[in-house]
Amino acid sequence: MDINAIIGTSSDTVIRGIAERVKSRRLEKDLTQKAFAARAGIGYDAYRKFETTGDITLRNLVQCALVLDDLEEFNELFVTKQYTSLDALIESKQGKTKKRGTRNE
Repeated sequence: MDINAIIGTSSDTVIRGIAERVKSRRLEKDLTQKAFAARAGIGYDAYRKFETTGDITLRNLVQCALVLDDLEEFNELFVTKQYTSLDALIESKQGKTKKRGTRNE
């Protein structure tokens, strides 16, 4: 089974959403693509391609976040989850049993 079917979204949807939000934030700051790319220290063509297709290197995406003052959100990606109570920890573990997969499809 495809992971996209399980989570109900696709990586392309997420990527396009990020590109659209960056573009929206750029426009809020009243910056042209060229001016934004220059502030981020990335090539104009690379930034233009990002807005059009969503393709961007991680380094360039972090540079965009820096210009938009959203760098802290990157520091929150993939961190160990913190629980506010013992009940929250127990609730997160309920129903989860580890199983070994046998299929390689």
